[in-house]
Amino acid sequence: MTDAFHIDVPHTQGALAVIALSGEFDIATAPAARSRALELIAAGHPHLVADLTGVTFCDSSGLGALIGIWRCAEDADGSLTLAAIPERLGRLLSVTGMDTFLPAYPSTDAALVARQDNRTTA
Repeated sequence: MTDAFHIDVPHTQGALAVIALSGEFDIATAPAARSRALELIAAGHPHLVADLTGVTFCDSSGLGALIGIWRCAEDADGSLTLAAIPERLGRLLSVTGMDTFLPAYPSTDAALVARQDNRTTA
């Protein structure tokens, strides 16, 4: 049995939005996550925090979606920050070298504080 995939947007403020993903992030669900993130960017929220607390599985399609979201955010002068990365996804990011491009924090709150600090010092 697969874990149902959910996309929530629990926080938007100015140019920043949190997109919370839960369940299996794979070939069947990655396009929806990417699409929702791109909608947020187009709506004026180019700085995204992806809360991955509830992600139970992530394959290369999920990783590809994160890379696509990151590129689109960068193109919009924004950013993608990851929060609460599951251990297996963390290893996948490390093996592919994406952990050097995508900042990660242990929680969404920590990521939001870091984004706030970056915004005030940039």
